[in-house]
Amino acid sequence: MKAGYRVWIEDEEGNRIFGEGPYQLLELIEELGSINKASKKMNMSYSKTMRIIKKTEEKLGIKLLDREIGGIDGGGAKLTDNCKELMERYGKFRDACTAGIERIYNETF
Repeated sequence: MKAGYRVWIEDEEGNRIFGEGPYQLLELIEELGSINKASKKMNMSYSKTMRIIKKTEEKLGIKLLDREIGGIDGGGAKLTDNCKELMERYGKFRDACTAGIERIYNETF
């Protein structure tokens, strides 16, 4: 047995702003250099991916991606420095939560 949980960041009204889904999506965009390829790998439509990115950008007030549209190489996308910092902080937060929950679970059960 193990503890099950999900971790995300909310605004003051309790609305989700950022969590594991957007985190994984951004990781794939960074890895693949493409929003479209990341969308396909997550079995998500490009339009849904863009809605997630735009919504997250609006709620956080930061730009997540630098995009290059079209061109000879077909364009691409890279994470902004602000996005990389967000992901690093979220990753540390998630990992600390995991360690704490596992510790509490082991102490309790």
